[in-house]
Amino acid sequence: MCKIRDLALRFMFLLAVAGISYLVHAEEQAADKPHTIRVATYNTSLFRDKDGELVRDLETGTNEQAQKIAEVIQRVRPDVMLCNEFDYDAGGQAVKLFLEKYLAVGQDGCEPIVYFQYHFSAPVNTGRPSGRDLSKNGRLGDPADAIGYGTHEGQYGMLILSRFPINSQEVRSFQKFLWRDMPNALLPTNPQSGQPYYDDDDLKVLRLSSKSFWDVPVFLGGPRGLPLHLLVSHPTPPVFDGREDRNGHRNHDEIRLLADYISPDRADYLVDDAAGRGGLDPQEKFVILGDLNCDPVDGEGLPGTMQQLLDNPRVNSDFTPTSAGAKLATESRNDSNAVGKGDSAHDTSNFGDFRNLRIDYALPSRGLKIAASGVFWPTPDEPGAEAIAATDHRLVWIDVETE
Repeated sequence: MCKIRDLALRFMFLLAVAGISYLVHAEEQAADKPHTIRVATYNTSLFRDKDGELVRDLETGTNEQAQKIAEVIQRVRPDVMLCNEFDYDAGGQAVKLFLEKYLAVGQDGCEPIVYFQYHFSAPVNTGRPSGRDLSKNGRLGDPADAIGYGTHEGQYGMLILSRFPINSQEVRSFQKFLWRDMPNALLPTNPQSGQPYYDDDDLKVLRLSSKSFWDVPVFLGGPRGLPLHLLVSHPTPPVFDGREDRNGHRNHDEIRLLADYISPDRADYLVDDAAGRGGLDPQEKFVILGDLNCDPVDGEGLPGTMQQLLDNPRVNSDFTPTSAGAKLATESRNDSNAVGKGDSAHDTSNFGDFRNLRIDYALPSRGLKIAASGVFWPTPDEPGAEAIAATDHRLVWIDVETE
């Protein structure tokens, strides 16, 4: 009996050693495996034409558009994301309602999201009265006369949601930066007279950003304590104007601001809303996020506008997020006018009768390793296909390795 017991004890000892060895090996493998975070941008179209209307819609907890937007987010499950066209209210009521009544509730069988413990939003220029006839139609107070097109202040706002802490004390905003203060700004001219489209009094109040431009640092943690700068904006679309192409010129220079901000040799002129001068430190890591309203190949943007970013040496543009749904959406239209020069698999927007375009971006800095990327545009037979119709944009995401 003693021999049997000794053999049993020895066997148990060997099992324990093997178990410890297995656990150590597993931990070593886990330590070697890169950790990734998913960063996304999504034009949610959660804007309303009247101040406070979005809050009233979200209060019900049953707004169909918000439910579908939440479903898309739940299917992709980003860790950090920018929401464009989310109306701003100073009390943050709309954000609170969206988090609690939509993201925290499973939509169409999806798992709820309750990990967005941090969020950031701030005033934007849309709907802000300029006091000037910027549209040159002889009337004051039209939506096109606002600093950024809008029917009320805060319309088409921006919102950042994050599971990681946001360093709010270090946020930089360039909401108030005047267009005229950009060196060699592409200010529009009247094609008939050749004179400047905007007069001196216009330019005293006309800010460059139609919404705003923010540099929002997020602390991702991890062994290297990686801080990541989210460079977010939503330039005006280069359409809805006249032969002077004022919106096309402004779109170009709003995107140029981004390119200059990450280029140390070109950023000295930039002054933020707190009077801080200059751009982003060359050592910092970043992701450029937003509906930039400009396709690098197709669309109405001025030639070379997106190349300011895509060809910037600090931007990692070696990859392009794609989807099978985007390609199928273009091919199924049987309309030669709907097919542009660019790869339709890269498209991120669907404007009905207009050509689909790549206008939403998640562009990381060089030095950040991208493990995966994509555009959430499912084919008609895939989960989430009905939900994407809640907005004319698609969610774009990248997985960034942090270790």
